[in-house]
Amino acid sequence: MKLPIIALLLSLLTLCSGYNVSYDSRSLIIDGKRKLLISAAIHYPRSVPAMWPGLVQTAKEGGVDVIETYVFWNGHEPSPGNYYFGGRYDLVKFAKIVEDAGMYLILRIGPFVAAEWYFGGVPVWLHYVPGTVFRTENKPFQYHMQKFTTFIVNLMKQEKLFAPQGGPIILAQIENEYGYYEKDYGDGGKRYALWSASMAVSQNIGVPWIMCQQFDAPESVINTCNSFYCDQFTPIYPNKPKIWTENWPGWFKTFGARNPHRPAEDIAFSVARFFQKGGSVQNYYMYHGGTNFGRTSGGPFITTSYDYEAPIDEYGLPRLPKWAHLKQLHLSIKLCEHVLLTGEPNHVSLGPSEEADVFTDSSGACAAFISNMDDKNDKTVVFRNVSYHVPAWSVSILPDCKTVVFNTAKVGSQTSVVEMASEAKGLKGLKWDVFLEKAGIWGEADFVKTGFVDHINTTKFTTDYLWYTTSIFVDENEEFLKKGSSPILLIESKGHALHAFVNEELQDSASGNGTHSPFILKKPISLKAGKNEIALLSMTVGLQNAGSFYEWVGAGITSVKIKGFNNGTIDLSAHNWTYKIGVQGEHLGLYKEDGLSNVTWVSTSEPPKNQPLTWYKAIVDPPPGDEPIGLDMIHMGKGLAWLNGEEIGRYWPRKSPTHGCVQECNYRGKFDPDKCNTGCGEPTQRWYHVPRSWFKPSGNVLVIFEEKGGDPLKIEFSRRKISGVCSLAAEDYPFIDLESWHEGNGSNKSISTVNLKCPLNTHISKVKFASFGNPTGSCGSYAKGDCHDPNSISVVEKVCLNQNKCAIELTEEKFRKGLCPSVTKKLAVEVVCN
Repeated sequence: MKLPIIALLLSLLTLCSGYNVSYDSRSLIIDGKRKLLISAAIHYPRSVPAMWPGLVQTAKEGGVDVIETYVFWNGHEPSPGNYYFGGRYDLVKFAKIVEDAGMYLILRIGPFVAAEWYFGGVPVWLHYVPGTVFRTENKPFQYHMQKFTTFIVNLMKQEKLFAPQGGPIILAQIENEYGYYEKDYGDGGKRYALWSASMAVSQNIGVPWIMCQQFDAPESVINTCNSFYCDQFTPIYPNKPKIWTENWPGWFKTFGARNPHRPAEDIAFSVARFFQKGGSVQNYYMYHGGTNFGRTSGGPFITTSYDYEAPIDEYGLPRLPKWAHLKQLHLSIKLCEHVLLTGEPNHVSLGPSEEADVFTDSSGACAAFISNMDDKNDKTVVFRNVSYHVPAWSVSILPDCKTVVFNTAKVGSQTSVVEMASEAKGLKGLKWDVFLEKAGIWGEADFVKTGFVDHINTTKFTTDYLWYTTSIFVDENEEFLKKGSSPILLIESKGHALHAFVNEELQDSASGNGTHSPFILKKPISLKAGKNEIALLSMTVGLQNAGSFYEWVGAGITSVKIKGFNNGTIDLSAHNWTYKIGVQGEHLGLYKEDGLSNVTWVSTSEPPKNQPLTWYKAIVDPPPGDEPIGLDMIHMGKGLAWLNGEEIGRYWPRKSPTHGCVQECNYRGKFDPDKCNTGCGEPTQRWYHVPRSWFKPSGNVLVIFEEKGGDPLKIEFSRRKISGVCSLAAEDYPFIDLESWHEGNGSNKSISTVNLKCPLNTHISKVKFASFGNPTGSCGSYAKGDCHDPNSISVVEKVCLNQNKCAIELTEEKFRKGLCPSVTKKLAVEVVCN
């Protein structure tokens, strides 16, 4: 253990003493040494301070050198000149945790960030500063952008966080993916991009500035790549290193959409290809996605979960096998670091879709990357007079140009079986306090106007909610009253969602989706003779976070008609409409400790079900154990949730389409977000992360605002736990101890092995499946092939039962001798952890 401790002390000593960061075409040069860097995006507001040390440490254990984060302007400057750096927004604390871990930090100041974060990180108030247009040559925008950028830079300098001061920050970013939109802003866009770079460089931070996806970046900054694949990216200027700021290991989700997945094999392939082709810095966006707490999600329609199928999941657990497979990749690449960055590269064609890139130096060091870019067929190639089997769409890494220590398609790391374990009684048996909102105007109306207003311009995002209300008089001679038929309510909206009430009864709800915000509600309604109250609750579900002139994208109702009257269709669009911003309980702060007594709650052990516009409050204990917690809202409709005043966020168990999913994802070939969808017909998000640090030992106040109706008795806290693990290895999988591997030391070669490890304080209680032969399927669905050793389970049980971890070598000494001699045998195992 001495060497890791010494290495940590040395890295901390380096950080404390100050160091220079420069670059050339090959790499960043830190403190005089070339560095090949693996970076991990972790956004500090998308988790909580209590999680930060664990997240950073898990990234470091995964072979990561650098933590990357955006800076979230609208979280830090909620009103002009008023700054906030507390709680989840304690950027300095986060940076110092990275520093204490002996890691570097990339600070992407932006301050426009996109990031599926509301308004792209720009404060909403800035849109209402007269004359402001975002992200172009515009004096108000540039003034506030420079003011905030300078504030952040000065704060980092004050805390001595830049590398020349001994801090962890080695790179900073200005703007973000502006190259996609610059042309839409004409000459002003071009001048703005150049101004952004010049303004940033003038801050004199002592480390390089980068601009991602900026296709005309000036020479004063480094232009970088964002994509699923960046191996073919070339910097604009030949003296710049090849940097990949965003490698997307998964994708975001929108309410009502399917769940996208990117296989570990393809991510590893993309990273290996990048370094094979001269890359020097690679950043996973995201490495830990986290949670869009409160109303911070963008889109619109981005889910509260920002899990991103990242190597560390939303709750802070390593996602296996993705995290471990990438760790092995990082270790393998690091074995080649010196010769990759200092040696001579040589490209060797090995076939129509096969190639090697070989790096050698004068000392005799040699490293090679062999690629098979065929997306269907495995290939056998001859390299330096030796045959190598290279699976389709994969890269083999040879740190000595002889020994394959890693292949991106051969995943030997274990897979976790993760479940959300419910508490047996849920929240039943609790005393509930209930408060019912009025459908429509509560208190004094905010204003009356003929026709419709834009939702966002009216609320300025101080709330998701805006009431549009009017009334109509129905003559008793209307035919639909005599026949008992129903007129049709027809509403058109720019977005995002709507609940329609007539005479305080919910008639219907409608919404757009993540690809199209506008929608139409068409519903038969019940009207009575005389006066009828029409109350329409319009809702936003996050704000636009990117696009040209995105700040001008509106929301809200644009047309209301009722069909079926004797005189035809009544158009209410030109009527007087009465408006109220927000809902009453929100205005009274019923979710805050000092606002709980602002209304008279009704106490009951049987709270009303399927009741719209209802506030529920209960006193809850924390679930036992130390596993992360999710709030199961599958039996609720749509709304907001809080614990002890902390914003859990929007919940909406909206179901995805029943089609368009895959049973098994083929990693081969280029990935796109629709390639490997799952979860068809299921809620996009069922569970909502509630950080453990938000719980008190007892007396926790859970508050729910339900918009359209659900069953609060079926709300449950669930513990996220690993209930089992799987692993599969084949006889031809590389199995080398990468942490102690030395060039030319053949003793490091080992027999292919299945390794299984349960979580701390648990053990392997049952072997659910084991097959040595040619098993098929994946974790949870393994099946025996036509080659199978019937003693497989007993062999595994003998080694593994009642152990926290075990290792089973794929040898004939353990399994049946002479089994299927022409088959490259595999061992697949699934066990239960208790």
